[in-house]
Formats: sequence, C-alpha cells, structure tokens
Amino acid sequence: MNNNRRRNFRSRSPKNNFRRRNVPISSNSNNFNGNGNLNFNRNGSMNNIHSVEKTMQKFQQLAKDAQSNGDPILAQNYLQHADHYLRRLNELSERKDLLNDKTKTDDRVVQKDEMSEKEKLSHQTN
Repeated sequence: MNNNRRRNFRSRSPKNNFRRRNVPISSNSNNFNGNGNLNFNRNGSMNNIHSVEKTMQKFQQLAKDAQSNGDPILAQNYLQHADHYLRRLNELSERKDLLNDKTKTDDRVVQKDEMSEKEKLSHQTN
C-alpha cells in the first residue's frame, strides 16, 4: 500500500460535525449581555428602518401581553424598550427625510444648470 498517497477525504473536527466559526470566546468579552447571548451581532439591524419598526412593535406587543398577565413591572420594561426603538425609528426617519430633501434640492440645481446650458447654447446659435 502506498502511504505517500493523498487522502481523498476531509478529517472531522475533534468535537463533532457542527461547523463553528473560529471566534475565541473570552470570559471578559464585552459581547456578553447577561442573558446567555454570546457574541451577539446586529448586522446593521439598527439602521434598517423596517427592522427597527418591527422590533418596536414586538416590544409593544410583549408589553401588552405582560400587562394582561398581571406583571406591570415587566410591561414597563418592555415599554421602555419599545420607547428606545421609537426614538431610533424617529432618528432614521429624520435622516431619510433630510436625504430626500437634499437629493430633491440637488436635482433642482442640476435641472437649473441644464436649463442655463441650453439657454447659453440657444443664444450662441442665434
């Protein structure tokens, strides 16, 4: 048998077949938020207006459910979370409106420039 021949299979990981990212988990990590979610990453969800709105509505519904179950403290906690997402939603809406206003203004300036160029050309040909 030829021992120098390359193996045609991939070796398995020592623990199990589940693929994991090679991210070291340290005990002093800032990504641990106390409820067991290690290395939580938003992936930009706080900048997506639809995601923020959906999250706000989720916390509002959780607050209603907690209130109907007779837990006013948990309901208040959820309402505070919903209020945070409402503020974030307002920030994103304002930013979107400002960008829309800026692009409209820029479009008007471009149109004026195009009109002035056409007028110059028409005066030169006359």
